[in-house]
Amino acid sequence: MDTKVNGSIPTRQSLLSRLKDWEDDESWKEFFDTYWKLIYNTAIKAGLRDAEAQDVVQETVLAVSKSMRKFRYDPAVGPFKGWLLKTTRWKISDHFNRVRKKDVSSPKTPDRDSEGTATVERVVDPASLDLDAAWEADWQKNLFDSALEHVKRKVRPKTFQLFELCVIKEWPVSKITRTLGVNMFKVHLARHRVSKMIEKEVRRLETRVI
Repeated sequence: MDTKVNGSIPTRQSLLSRLKDWEDDESWKEFFDTYWKLIYNTAIKAGLRDAEAQDVVQETVLAVSKSMRKFRYDPAVGPFKGWLLKTTRWKISDHFNRVRKKDVSSPKTPDRDSEGTATVERVVDPASLDLDAAWEADWQKNLFDSALEHVKRKVRPKTFQLFELCVIKEWPVSKITRTLGVNMFKVHLARHRVSKMIEKEVRRLETRVI
């Protein structure tokens, strides 16, 4: 495997190595930006509310940071995404157990959501969920979303707008040309250029995070 893609982009193993330095804010920001939505969505699917899922994100990232200095990436043992799923699952379980213990200790005043449902009744024990299948589907979507955001920052706003209207919002080309006052060639060019950039970015992320 090449150690670099697109000149100066580090591979997965390079990123994991840099994460061993807690003071490397840029690398940790890259890690957080890439994974927080994946962790958050998994917590939501386990039955947690927004604030609770945000807590799981923070706790998972903190656990990763504490483990990273001793972490040794070994493809023979398992992919990085599997290790991250286990860490996320543990933090969801920790939250579930805290809520359950709180409810048991205060049976007369259980936490309830806006619809009057006790938190312990609403939260699903992650051990009972097929998180592996959901994680794999969300992993692929997260790669695309991360690639999309990265490419969006690299191209001109007008170019991305044309791509977004054509591919994501699925506007007819004729509607785009009328609305924005551009010719058909620019629409097709933007769609082709941005699509290729996204494909390349997804491949880069795959070499770094699988």
